[in-house]
Amino acid sequence: MILALAAELGRTPAQVLLRWHLQQGRSAIPKSTNQGRIAENFDVFGFELTGEQLASIDALDAGVRNGPDPDEARPIFERVIPED
Repeated sequence: MILALAAELGRTPAQVLLRWHLQQGRSAIPKSTNQGRIAENFDVFGFELTGEQLASIDALDAGVRNGPDPDEARPIFERVIPED
């Protein structure tokens, strides 16, 4: 779905997802050492996603994390740092 949306908008999939983050009020920290990709990452202000497009991306959320749960202590660390 992201690939189709990117093709429809004439943008890269990364640009679509960065724009989605921005329009949702989320912070995004793109990383690249490739100059072309860095320029693409900045070129996300010349278009907007429609409400329908935003909802389509939102619908991809399966409620599953790909990384560790930040609320659970992980045994790879020697101590838990308190939040207070």
